[in-house]
Amino acid sequence: MDERAQEGRGTGGESGMSDKVEVTVSETGASPFAVRIETGGHSLIGDEPVAMGGADLGPSPYQMLAAALGECTTMTVRWFARQQQWPVDHIETEVTHEKAAVEGRPGKTDVFRKTVRIRGDALTGEQRTRLLDVAAKCPVHRTLENRSAIETLAG
Repeated sequence: MDERAQEGRGTGGESGMSDKVEVTVSETGASPFAVRIETGGHSLIGDEPVAMGGADLGPSPYQMLAAALGECTTMTVRWFARQQQWPVDHIETEVTHEKAAVEGRPGKTDVFRKTVRIRGDALTGEQRTRLLDVAAKCPVHRTLENRSAIETLAG
């Protein structure tokens, strides 16, 4: 098992590995729900779609969550392929999210589906299978599958 997936760590921070991420999100006033997201020297805009009362100025929270899963999956597969020195030319991950009925669970459940496309003509079938196994172990994937602890504090 690769070290990143095993430890539940992702990329980020100056050292490349980080256990703590800090993000500040504040309203911009550009639409009823538009926000500026600041993290690690990066700035992004988030918003709700017009149908939800926003102005669609940026990705919605669930689009960001799906993007985080796709980003982490693609990076983790690339990291593992580099560690193994396997001939991977390109990795693309498509993620969908919906709330749907899942057998054995009450009500609707958040369902994420990842399609991982790995290009590399010289890869063996065994290598492709292993890379897909690694894709299912990216840190964000594990976070979404496990219970997290969220504390809401007054500021």
